[in-house]
Amino acid sequence: MATLEFHSPLAWVRFLFREVLFSGPLATDTQIRLSSLFLVLVLPGVLLYPTRSFHLLEPDEGRYAQIPKEMLETGSWIVPTLQGEAYLDKPPLLYWLVALSYKVFGVSAEAARLVPALCVHLTILAVYLIGRQSLGERAAMWAALLLTVAPGYVSVARLILLDGLLTLCVTVSVLCGFEAVRTGTFRPMWWLAAALASGFGFLTKGPISEVLLFVPLWVFAYLAAGEKSVGSASLSKNWAEPSGPPIKNNPAEAAHSTTESSPTSLIRNWSAHLPANPPLVWYGIFFAVVLAVNLPWYVAIYLDQPHFLKYFFWEHNVLRFLQPFDHLQPVWYYAPILAGGLLPGTIFLAVYLWQLIRGELSVRPSLAGGFWLLAGGWCMVFFSCSGSKLPTYILPAYPFLCLAMGEFIARTRWNRAFGTRVLIGAMAAIVGFVHFVAIPWYAQERSPVGQPELVERYVGNPNVAVVCFPRNCDSVAFYYNRCDLKSIRTKNINQLMVDCHHRPQTVILFTHRDSLTGFKNTLPPSLKIVETTTLKRQGRGTLLDKLTGSTPWGLCDIAVVVPLYQVPPPPDGAE
Repeated sequence: MATLEFHSPLAWVRFLFREVLFSGPLATDTQIRLSSLFLVLVLPGVLLYPTRSFHLLEPDEGRYAQIPKEMLETGSWIVPTLQGEAYLDKPPLLYWLVALSYKVFGVSAEAARLVPALCVHLTILAVYLIGRQSLGERAAMWAALLLTVAPGYVSVARLILLDGLLTLCVTVSVLCGFEAVRTGTFRPMWWLAAALASGFGFLTKGPISEVLLFVPLWVFAYLAAGEKSVGSASLSKNWAEPSGPPIKNNPAEAAHSTTESSPTSLIRNWSAHLPANPPLVWYGIFFAVVLAVNLPWYVAIYLDQPHFLKYFFWEHNVLRFLQPFDHLQPVWYYAPILAGGLLPGTIFLAVYLWQLIRGELSVRPSLAGGFWLLAGGWCMVFFSCSGSKLPTYILPAYPFLCLAMGEFIARTRWNRAFGTRVLIGAMAAIVGFVHFVAIPWYAQERSPVGQPELVERYVGNPNVAVVCFPRNCDSVAFYYNRCDLKSIRTKNINQLMVDCHHRPQTVILFTHRDSLTGFKNTLPPSLKIVETTTLKRQGRGTLLDKLTGSTPWGLCDIAVVVPLYQVPPPPDGAE
């Protein structure tokens, strides 16, 4: 029995983290295996690249495919536009990359999805190639495979969304930032790589990339430092020593792990392999790199749109987190999403946490494994505390949790178990079926242009004004080469009525199932609906009908409105 004394409860937490929960030896088998590299190159490639041509999913994919299309057509690389109007909700890195893909491969959904598909694949490769430095090759390989087949990640991040690119930037930034301090010797080149990736994350979605990097690094540095005092509080030898055999091919640490757990040896453990503390000047260099990546565009957008900075940083970052105005969800919202999205990793994570808490692991996780669990947990806590929540926000947690689970598998009987390979192989087959069959079918059924000949009759003529009411339908604009589909909200319906009097005819795309009925009830006698078409399905009550919904996503009815007498538009500058 060893006796220890702690100055504060936090000292006990530090001791628990470093000397009990994550007291396992470091892995030394970091050499790349060609078979593993081949697997993490080919399997994600098969799941990602051949399945990019399905219809755009409204509303997000339609919006994020249309913005770079307009950017390429207008040459406006500074101010993103949507339907000809400035779109200032997010920074432009994704738009630039998709526009470049259009320029090389032509404008199509397939070209647009190449960018997020590459982001997913690069994230998986980063988990393997950089993750092996801290966890070992075998752990990193399992982590990359778990991430490859996690449906909540690989099936969602490959869509035309900001979060797949953000996840790549955050993952590389945290991987490199950890490598910069992990060994106890500060390594500047890794720090600069982390800064560059973090800067690109800032240019994707704002300062979230820095929040997800520095908090786990600082907390880990505190917890891993230990507490150098001994005395009266008792701690059993069963908890003070690492349990089970040491990691193979690591004789030095094997000898260390079998050393008697005396108070003196525990003090030595605390002082070994402490994370480096980056000199203050390197924090300045870090943010200088971030500024160098971002400042040119932010200055340019400010000069053109002076209200952007307040709108983006205050309303879309601070207020959306503290006083949400959309996407309201309960605090436990992400728990079931991660539970389903991490499969089959959820099984390993549950067993891992249970055995970790009970002290039943044959070989305890290393400090590096503790960091990756901490980083994934921080993502979970941060996004759960945010007032605005969407399923895609939690994507940055997936790589870190997979790294923690990868080490668990590599250090337990799961490493050689046939069941591990069966679970991953079965999920790969399921994800393949979803990507090749289920999602293309679903996108076809839910797309506003799933019946292209019907929609083209109304929107194919560029001389006829088309209005979306009450929300955008950007897929129609994308597929029919329109960038003038004005969106009118319900509160502005009177303006829509006025505008209809100034045109010989107006095509209205109703994007809510009850919008046409409401529009008819407010239609003045001077306007007339001469033609309507509904895209509503006659539901048969089957499961497939419930999955595909009663209408396509984002388009329910189409109407042609003409004035009984046309009013000439007011002269320029007139009220």
